[in-house]
Amino acid sequence: MDVRHLLEQAKNLEKALAEVDERLKAHVSEGSAGSGAVKVAVNGAGDVLAVKIDPELLATGDGALIEQTVLAALHQATGASRTYREEQRAALTGGLKLPEL
Repeated sequence: MDVRHLLEQAKNLEKALAEVDERLKAHVSEGSAGSGAVKVAVNGAGDVLAVKIDPELLATGDGALIEQTVLAALHQATGASRTYREEQRAALTGGLKLPEL
């Protein structure tokens, strides 16, 4: 077994993972709920970037409804982000599941 070759492969994988991480940070997944009254943007790394709430929804004063609508939009956006992240990593690893860092 050639140790130098293994080290080179490990270095290449490390570089490729760093490139995937950069793509994940740049990718934006969006979710919406309440017929678009709440919109959420999440990057591929899972960071919430923005939450927009329609003033008409806020004007209802229904805190429970607002909370449920925001949560639904967050679930949608984070689910799309997770799917994108898994696709990007699977493309790199050939489907081998790597632990989250």
